[in-house]
Amino acid sequence: MALSRTRSAAVFGIDAHFIDVEVDMYPGQAKDFITVGMPDLAVRESRERIKSALLNSGFGYPNKSVTINLAPANVKKEGAGFDLPMALGILGAMGVVKTPEDHLFIGELSLDGSLRPVRGALSIAVAAQKHGLRTLIVPADNGAEAAIAGGVRVFAMQHLSQVVTFLREGDGFQPLPRTLGAEVVVGDGSALDFADVRGQNTAKRALEVAAAGSHNVLMIGPPGSGKTMLAKRFAAILPPLTFEEAIETTQVHSVAGVLPKGIGILSARPFRAPHHTVSDAGLLGGGAGIPRPGEVSLAHHGVLFLDELPEFARNVLELLRQPLEERSVSLARAAMTLTFPASFLMVAAMNPCPCGYYGDPTRECRCTGAIIQRYLSKLSGPLLDRIDLHIEVPSVPYQELRGPAGSGKNAGASSAQMRERVCAARAVQQKRGYYNAHIPARDLRKLCELDAAGERTLEMAVRRMGLSARAHDRILKVARTIADLDGVPGVTAKHLAEAVQYRSLDRNYWQ
Repeated sequence: MALSRTRSAAVFGIDAHFIDVEVDMYPGQAKDFITVGMPDLAVRESRERIKSALLNSGFGYPNKSVTINLAPANVKKEGAGFDLPMALGILGAMGVVKTPEDHLFIGELSLDGSLRPVRGALSIAVAAQKHGLRTLIVPADNGAEAAIAGGVRVFAMQHLSQVVTFLREGDGFQPLPRTLGAEVVVGDGSALDFADVRGQNTAKRALEVAAAGSHNVLMIGPPGSGKTMLAKRFAAILPPLTFEEAIETTQVHSVAGVLPKGIGILSARPFRAPHHTVSDAGLLGGGAGIPRPGEVSLAHHGVLFLDELPEFARNVLELLRQPLEERSVSLARAAMTLTFPASFLMVAAMNPCPCGYYGDPTRECRCTGAIIQRYLSKLSGPLLDRIDLHIEVPSVPYQELRGPAGSGKNAGASSAQMRERVCAARAVQQKRGYYNAHIPARDLRKLCELDAAGERTLEMAVRRMGLSARAHDRILKVARTIADLDGVPGVTAKHLAEAVQYRSLDRNYWQ
């Protein structure tokens, strides 16, 4: 009997867990290839890929039965990333190579022995670094991503024969350097500028407030008024990603399998804009087998744009309550509960009515009051309470639309100027320990202390608009952000009045 062990890893959520690959070979009439340890279909099918890869790489295949155990046995294994460690385990049992205990192997095998990329390489590299493993062997296309973690030697291989040569000799192979050169901009709208938007200065101001305090925002306006144009430029005024935020964002994209080929780290905040037909699993995550991250997690540390908000299924929208409040998504399954990060800024857009022209001075609305109420009822009060700013985006007058850019009412700030003010306001908030949208209840009164005029303004707004306790807190947080943008320590009646103006749905529609 011949027994061999190699080490690999599997990703659950965005965290990696080590898997021991045990290979046993013994004489048998049927020449069986048995995989145990709760493998899924992709893992069970690996026997055909491994056989062909070993033969086509010139190593031959043993004339014996093979049993492979993936331990621990009580955890479901899925994906083709175990191909390489399983093949090396067989070669170890054949006496061809020895696999050191401090080496970790991941990779999918092609029939000719070449290595294909796998999901979650960065998470696996982070886990290897935390647990003191010295060496990580990954497919070439995962090399730049895995090397970002640091603290572990990462070797990127093209072919199974290369891995065998490395294990036999070791000389002539250099670990990948930990560089940030392989960066990519993913949907951040960096080529788009707010200076290109004609008019809509009120909406631009509201978006600047939203970016400065990390507030969610809903834009209401007729078709063609510029809601999508504004949303696509929103990520460009957010502060740059920190290195820790970039690592987390890249991990989520890697686990989801949407990280661009050969990319090491995402350097720009993601911008996700799912279609309104998205399912609950597509938005929050899930799926068959081990759950995968959804759009809310792919927008982690970035922007989630929901266009035509009432067109989304109501049950899908209601699922947004947890991530909007807790900035994470917990997916419970019979065997496990996984948590994905989901700290995103939500920007949503909608028409004021089904035809889109309610309140438009230039077009007649064909909707009755009952139709408008039925349309708005697709958005529940608890969901709207979690959106800090409701702003109106009216049609742009002809004079502003055709007037020269950069003059008169078209002389709006550029994205760079807005971003500078946002960064300054956020720097003040970071000294407090959290952004204004995330101020805990115990600190809200202290940070948003009001004078007599401010108390009267807030009381009048709450009474007249029938605001909930959550909406009351949201107004205070937005007012705190406006004060930070003004560079003043206290919240005044002026700041509160502006914050109240950003509750358009409460003020104009549901009275």
